[in-house]
Amino acid sequence: EPVMYDIKWIRENPELFDKGLERRGLPPRSAEVLDLDKKYRAAQTDLQDMQSRRNDLSRQIAEVKKNGGDADVLMHEVGALKRSMADTEEDVRVICEQIDHVLERLPNRPADDIPDGLDDTTNREIRRWGEPRKFDFKPLEHDEIGAKLGMMDFDQAARVSGARFVYLLGDLARLERALAQYMLDLHREKHGYIEMEVPLMVNSSAMYGTAQLPKFAEDLYHTTDDYWLIPTAEVSLTNFVAGKALDEDKLPLRLTALTPCFRSEAGAAGKDTRGMIRQHQFYKVEMVAITTPEKSWEEHEYMTQCAEDVLQGLNLPYRVMCLSAGDMGFSSRKTHDLEVWMPGQNKYREISSVSNCWDFQARRMDARCKNKAQKGTRFVHTLNGSGVAVGRCMIAVMENYQQADGSVLIPEALQKYMNGQTVIAAKN
Repeated sequence: EPVMYDIKWIRENPELFDKGLERRGLPPRSAEVLDLDKKYRAAQTDLQDMQSRRNDLSRQIAEVKKNGGDADVLMHEVGALKRSMADTEEDVRVICEQIDHVLERLPNRPADDIPDGLDDTTNREIRRWGEPRKFDFKPLEHDEIGAKLGMMDFDQAARVSGARFVYLLGDLARLERALAQYMLDLHREKHGYIEMEVPLMVNSSAMYGTAQLPKFAEDLYHTTDDYWLIPTAEVSLTNFVAGKALDEDKLPLRLTALTPCFRSEAGAAGKDTRGMIRQHQFYKVEMVAITTPEKSWEEHEYMTQCAEDVLQGLNLPYRVMCLSAGDMGFSSRKTHDLEVWMPGQNKYREISSVSNCWDFQARRMDARCKNKAQKGTRFVHTLNGSGVAVGRCMIAVMENYQQADGSVLIPEALQKYMNGQTVIAAKN
């Protein structure tokens, strides 16, 4: 039975299904899916008919034999039926594969209340927090600040690895570590997340479960022995519930992890080639929530607030955007992006994406919940959000806390993680 999407729902709402695809800039597919579904159901019906005919024949054969008669003709028919059934079972398997092949490449249906539009120009601003600082000198971009401090080396990283890698030295390496600790502690102590240490290499089925596969293989790094490097801890954290039936009383389950993330950035040629904005390898603190269907919108707001808390605690100005249907990630039904103010670039840049995936990933990884009062199980809803990207947060701190003499003040919230140090200055 294909479960990528609820086929019964598509049968009943083909125009809504196609509308969802259209909002994402994709052609309609309901006719094709329902045509395959019709074939699938017809083949299933044939199988049932043959099965019941076979049961009849078995009874007749037993009867004939009991009375000492000759059941050869009946036995011959059973043999023919067996062969037909095997053929039809193969048909069902093939049709099922064809349906899955279509559905597993189709994105989640966008929520009704998000803006229409196919790119970031149609995203809707929800709110802003914090006042961008007024500088009495021209603020530099983070890579210039890092070079002047002598603590950020892209050239040597390029010799060792290639483009989109960096060496951080001394206090900048410590600043990044301090940020990661600060975020983990905040989510663990204040927001109720369970801190986890997770696999950085996963198998294909895990990547399929969170829907990086089959469609986005070119964005991922694949090892020679068939592991994939995680592009985000969302993969490992969300798959923690793959194949499980969770007790609804224990939900929401909130998980967080600090991991390196690995991305090939295949589609980003020429984008953000300077500095640390877009790297092949970066640290991120990820938040994942597993909830009952009734609670997922509430959880989406809560999770957005948790990510905002990180930036508010550092006093970094930001805005919250609701992404348009065509700008959202593949698995998402609704996404809030947090964009932090970068004075060096004089613009807001994405630092967190908080998405409600509804039951889209849960179906792919067979993650369910059950409650004592009801029979059976149902799919959970999964949510994920950056809480936040550590490297981007570090460069936001560098740009917002830079001083005229090239030094960088350390935000108060991070000082305890840096032994009370208050400023990062070049070592002469």
